Amino acid sequence: MLTVQDILAAIGVVFNGVPMMIYAMGYGFLAAPTAIGYAIGAGGMLIAGSVTPISIQAGTIALVGTMGKNLKERLSMSLFAGLLMAVVGAFGLIHAVMEFAGERIVFAMQAGVGIMLAQVAISMIKSDRFTGIISLATALVLWVWTGNLVYIIVVSVVASSAAFLIKNKKPIEIVEEKYKLSYHKPVINYNVIRGALALACLTVGSNIAFGNITAGMSGSTANIDALTVFSGLANLSAIFGGAPVESIISATGAAPNPLLSGVLMMVILGVIMVTGLLPKIARFVPMQSIAGFLFVIGAFLTTPVNAVAAFSGAAAGAEQFAVGLALIVTVLADPFIGLASGTLFLRIAPLFGM
Repeated sequence: MLTVQDILAAIGVVFNGVPMMIYAMGYGFLAAPTAIGYAIGAGGMLIAGSVTPISIQAGTIALVGTMGKNLKERLSMSLFAGLLMAVVGAFGLIHAVMEFAGERIVFAMQAGVGIMLAQVAISMIKSDRFTGIISLATALVLWVWTGNLVYIIVVSVVASSAAFLIKNKKPIEIVEEKYKLSYHKPVINYNVIRGALALACLTVGSNIAFGNITAGMSGSTANIDALTVFSGLANLSAIFGGAPVESIISATGAAPNPLLSGVLMMVILGVIMVTGLLPKIARFVPMQSIAGFLFVIGAFLTTPVNAVAAFSGAAAGAEQFAVGLALIVTVLADPFIGLASGTLFLRIAPLFGM
């Protein structure tokens, strides 16, 4: 049975999901079709008994949004990456992929993604310093004071949104969107293939890292294969214009009933998107309000944990260099090139006596 804390945790993550969808809409993704992804995710959680929900990630949107030259390419990247990951998960290959690339290389890539996430947060702050700084300051104070993700999400988003509305004395202009499903034919070209592979690599890392972090909050073990299957299938919403949804570090994992709390979160977000409520809510929640929470996740949760896992125990010389290379190239290029460069160097280094 759901408790008050379960509901609060779900609502807290909803506060994160709403501005993230607004962010995704800036790249052309549609809210209503994204509800299909949330429906698949909620069903997948219940069937698999997974406590790790899926939602829109800033890192994913930033990656696909910047790598895709137009909406067709972005949707195609999301679709093909989703199909690839569903197959990988269905055949239990995600750990095989990790073993081939090298566990420390995957962690290094994920640490690089954490830095990318912090960079996204900083970019948001620069676009509206007043709102962004309040969001960041509130999130940092709460991180030091409580370390509770639910409080960080709710308070930082509400405080910065309220400050924005008080300063501007009016809501944001309504984001217009036609709530009608229409087929978006996928395209295939070099850029789409590269973007899909980059997104797939990001998904491998996030499913392992975020899946384990969220499951760890609940004291359970993550079912990474099941998570990979239903998160991959959820991206089929791209056929209709939906945004990619991936595993997340979710405060619902710390709720008394993490499974039900996570499902409730996705149901609420799905309803908000499919009923056309998002543009109305968007009037009162600026995108920059999530900057603080994103920075905390990137700088204090994702990067340190994965960087320690990547460098801890790495042999001096070739392995340490490969780990550092994967991290740096991920930040400078994308997760696929970062993962590939680290893995390739690790494989060829012995040929040169390194």
